[in-house]
Order: sequence, then structure tokens, then C-alpha cells
Amino acid sequence: MNSRNVKAGGLVLLLSLGLSACAPVMLAGFAGTAMVASDRRTSGTQLEDETIELRGSARVRDALGERAHVNITSYNRQVLLSGEVATERDKQIVEGLLEKLENVKTVVNEVSIMQPTSLSSRSNDLLLTAKVKAALVDSRDLFANAFKIVAERGTVYVMGRVTQREATSATNVIRNVNGVNKVVRLFEIISEDELRNLLPPPPVEDKGKK
Repeated sequence: MNSRNVKAGGLVLLLSLGLSACAPVMLAGFAGTAMVASDRRTSGTQLEDETIELRGSARVRDALGERAHVNITSYNRQVLLSGEVATERDKQIVEGLLEKLENVKTVVNEVSIMQPTSLSSRSNDLLLTAKVKAALVDSRDLFANAFKIVAERGTVYVMGRVTQREATSATNVIRNVNGVNKVVRLFEIISEDELRNLLPPPPVEDKGKK
């Protein structure tokens, strides 16, 4: 199976978004309590994602042991595989293990065939992830909690349930973070109406107060 054939409707996989794209687009943001919108997954889906990551990691570890370094990230039951394995066969083994897990909707296999990265390289990935998250927090037209970020050797993978407007804006923000070589977008695109339904309602004004 070719893991790049995304099976779930509404999911967008746009690879190799280089650094030469247009400058960031300034977009109107939401005001008030809307900017503190939390995770857009249901609590049940969040639990399923955590279970997928834990069970997937255990199965990969049992199958490949120390010869592989594989990161498993699940968002809304879409699974991103990243890291390094020794052979193409190992890469397919990892993908097969995750596809068989309960509740997995889609597997995107971005594992590289190469020697496992050093602790220094992984530390740099963690630092880059933190920098990207900080840049999203600083952006005035984005809900930072709507995005899940994974960095691997200068490539930033970004997941989330977002509108096309948010996807474009976030990509512009991320590609301008120092150290980002490539952005890989794994978005589930929703409409602006769907977004409004996900946002918390505005606070009810107490008419008894003067």
C-alpha cells in the first residue's frame, strides 16, 4: 500500500513546501475568548490518539528493537510516522503495524531509511518544535492549540483541523522560523462555519450588573 494515498475525505497532504513561497499574508483574526480555543478534537478522539501512539510505539519496539528510531504521532486518528529505520522492509513493517491498530483512519509514512539520528540532532528537533510553537502563539490570527507540530531533521510536520485560511497563514508563519528547511502539511480542512461551531460561545452578559 502507498501510504501517501490518504484514505479519509477532507484530509490534505501537501509535501515539500519550500522556503521560496510568498511572504506571510496578514489576515483578520478573531477577538475575545475565541483566541483561547482549545483542542478541536473531542475528548474521546484525544484519548484514542493517545492510545494509538502508546500501542503503536510498543508494537514497533517489539518488532524492530533498537535498530529503529520511529516517532508515532496521531491527530484525529491520522497517524504520522517519522524517524529512521535500516531498510525498506522495516519501513513497511512499521506501516503495517500501525494500519492494523484499532481506530487508525490514515497512515502517512514519512520514515527515512538511514542510520538513527544522534541525541544532538534530536535535541535540535525538540528546540525547533518549541520555536515553531512559540511562533504560532505569537501570531495574532491563529489558534496555536489547533496545531500539532513534529520536527525531524529540519523538516516540520504540522497537523490539525483547520480552515484553508488558517492552513495558509500557519504555513507562512512556520516557514519563516529559523532552522525550518521544509514544511509538510497534514491538515484536515474544515469550513469557516465548522470553525465557528467549534469555538466557545461568547460570555453571557449579566444584565443585572450596572
